[in-house]
Amino acid sequence: MIKHTLTLATLLLAPVTHALAQAPPASVPVDHLRVPDDLEVTVWATTPMLFNPTNMDTDATGRIWVAEGVNYRKHVTRRPEGDRIMVLEDSDGDGKADKSHCFVQEKALVSPLGVSVFDNKIVVAQPPSIIVYTDVNRDQKFDPAVDTREELLTGFNARNHDHSLHAVIAGPDGKWYFNQGNTGAQVTDKDGKTFRLGGPYYKSGGGTPEWFNNPEEYAGKASDDGRVWISGAIGRFNPDGSGMQIVGHGFRNSYEECLSSFGDMFQNDNDDPPACRVTWLMEGGFMGYFSKDGLRSWQADKRPGQTVPIAHWRQEDPGSLPAGDIYGNGSPTGIAVYENGALPGKYAGSLLSAEARQRVIFSYQPKLGSGAAMELGKRSEILASPDDDLFRPSDIVVGADGALYVADWFDKGVGGHNDTDESTSGAIYRIAPKGFKPSIAKPTGDAIADSITLLKSPAVHVRNTGFNALKVSGEKSLTAVEAVLADKDRWISARAVWLLPLLGEKGSALCRERLKHTDAEQRLLALRSLRNASVEVLPMIRELIADPSAAVRREIAILLRDIKGADKRDLVLQLFAKFTDATDRTYLEACGMAADGIEADVWAELAKTQTAPLQWSPTFAHITWRLLAPAAVPALIERAKASSLRAEDRRLAFDTLAFIGNKDTVMAIVDIAGGTDVPLATQAKWWLFNRGMDQWKDFGTKELLKTRGIYDPEKIVLQNIIAPPAMKGSKLPAPAEITKLAGDVARGKAASARCVMCHQIEGVGISFGPDLAGWVKDQGAEAFAVAVTDPSQGIAHGYEFTHVELKDGGQIDGIARSIGDPVMLDSMGGISQLIPRDRIKQMKVFKNKSLMLSADQLGLTAQVIADLAAYLKTL
Repeated sequence: MIKHTLTLATLLLAPVTHALAQAPPASVPVDHLRVPDDLEVTVWATTPMLFNPTNMDTDATGRIWVAEGVNYRKHVTRRPEGDRIMVLEDSDGDGKADKSHCFVQEKALVSPLGVSVFDNKIVVAQPPSIIVYTDVNRDQKFDPAVDTREELLTGFNARNHDHSLHAVIAGPDGKWYFNQGNTGAQVTDKDGKTFRLGGPYYKSGGGTPEWFNNPEEYAGKASDDGRVWISGAIGRFNPDGSGMQIVGHGFRNSYEECLSSFGDMFQNDNDDPPACRVTWLMEGGFMGYFSKDGLRSWQADKRPGQTVPIAHWRQEDPGSLPAGDIYGNGSPTGIAVYENGALPGKYAGSLLSAEARQRVIFSYQPKLGSGAAMELGKRSEILASPDDDLFRPSDIVVGADGALYVADWFDKGVGGHNDTDESTSGAIYRIAPKGFKPSIAKPTGDAIADSITLLKSPAVHVRNTGFNALKVSGEKSLTAVEAVLADKDRWISARAVWLLPLLGEKGSALCRERLKHTDAEQRLLALRSLRNASVEVLPMIRELIADPSAAVRREIAILLRDIKGADKRDLVLQLFAKFTDATDRTYLEACGMAADGIEADVWAELAKTQTAPLQWSPTFAHITWRLLAPAAVPALIERAKASSLRAEDRRLAFDTLAFIGNKDTVMAIVDIAGGTDVPLATQAKWWLFNRGMDQWKDFGTKELLKTRGIYDPEKIVLQNIIAPPAMKGSKLPAPAEITKLAGDVARGKAASARCVMCHQIEGVGISFGPDLAGWVKDQGAEAFAVAVTDPSQGIAHGYEFTHVELKDGGQIDGIARSIGDPVMLDSMGGISQLIPRDRIKQMKVFKNKSLMLSADQLGLTAQVIADLAAYLKTL
């Protein structure tokens, strides 16, 4: 049996500092945590110094600032006085925190998901606002009589919801970056520009979130920059709240993002299992969780034959960015880049992603590859808790002392439906070389020298303080910054490049010279730095348009997106001329973004390089797929119907037709639906049912389907399917008692035959309910017992109970996959039905009622549940 640390001190102190704790504080012992042989993990702080840590940051002295989420979701009333931002300190340098105090506590703080320390500005992510507390007297205690509080930007949706506003991050460019989940936002920056991040997710997710606006009302509507942005999203803005730009969108619930000193952005994102991802994010990239018009979920658009990961991030849709490492089930949280510090040199440049469900910190070594994208490299683990199901890392940061710090939420489950720890315990662990002694340089009194020391810090927001001070010093700091530029550490040297064009003409000239550097990564960095300094970009575009590096040209394409003028088309054509690898989706997507608004002209010019449609090059076929030019339709029809082409080429042509979606393409799709090419006919019917009665209804699709004998709503015979009523009262023991039973894997595998009428297990069964692979391993046996005995206690998004009452008195219960006309409803046992809208009397969606059968309904005993848990834990 696993035992958790419980000391006399915590028992004595807990009632004083947190009287509402309903159980004694505890933590995961370090011998339950695994790190590489050249590192060690130690306990840095535990409850009662902090409770339920959602996020953390470090300041220049090495103090750790923690956002607490005691009032998380269903526990919103647990701390009536509000949640807190705590400050923890190791004052004697022994490697453990010995001091802890509250910086601020107020009722408006309800499980804030972000705290960021920018010198004496403490930024808290608390919907509906980004709150900036300025600690005027620098005593680390907010006093309204002395200090200031500003709601810098507001309009972020859903207080006390995981999918809302997350931590604000500073980039190497000096800008701040916010991260909003798919609950949506409608935010006006200090320039008066409003940005609308909409989608079809509203008043969902369980718990007690507070919604401030309805993102369905502005889904698909253009923001004041003229573009349509879809929630979730990342925005970049000046620290005063001006100059906002959206730099990525279409996420589900990216908990955090981070930027390297070269300006590369990384993020992780949550899933509807099994499709969590870690991604290098190209600026402007769309990740595809909702449709590009913000009206549909990925489930509604999952096409026949697509796996969940492919459909989840729309990896076969034009306009979507490659998703990076899709690793399956999970609950990713904090993310950071370790560049320099206390760890051995081999760890420099590591991308570190906390994964609460899998109880691990993933590690990658990103690098520029031969194509346009940053390659993440092989996934490994720098910290893991393989056997202790209470370790739930909520964040990871690089400390000012160069060690890694990991916050542990400590719970048997993860997410708003599954938190069960009534002690509200939390901990911070430190990862460092064995025997590490923390050391942080103290200020010398020389303003520029001290700012350089800060710029070289391992901690990203400490670096930001140095960056700002050197920027303010202007040309006076150039000599010192040039010395940093010559540093042998490439990560430290890169930080100087961002400052050069901000330090006068000489600095700007030095940065321009780097556009000719022999290293593509250095050219890319110089380009980003000059753009950030508002240097005119068109001359740089012309200079680098034929750069040998696809990554540099990708960045040029990003700049071209916002360029207007007569010569834009020729520049875009030059970029497309360098598209020689049809598998480089990142480069294709960058070129497609560059062609925004002139797609038809660009395609027409490129088409002149091709001969007959059946002789198109692979690259041109993919360019056509991305640009979706209507003039391509006749050639695409020929390619889609050509038996002489490979199946994948016909499929690409067909998909292109479907995404163009005009009258000519719809007519062709109707023909294909009635044809003999079964795979394409299957795809065609899906598109016609999915789009034909709404987006394509003006093309006469309904009548075409009827006259061709493909779909006649009057001839549809519907089958009444009524879900069994939930049983009142359970004869089974409490879940905690069930998990005490020893489970048998072999018996559990045999018993799983009862589950396959709703779940697919090892390739057998029906994908009606959520995927069970990895579920018990990640969430724990008790969470599984809860889900089996009371399925309605936590319903995964996308699996809500839909009840359809027909006008003729019939009733159908199931899960709605599309709510257009016809409604596409999947029912238990794998039965799918198309229900004509005009035959529906009413349709209700129950967000707190499950269609899944309970253990009592299935006749499962406590022992069988234990056996199932033992078996499913092996998957």
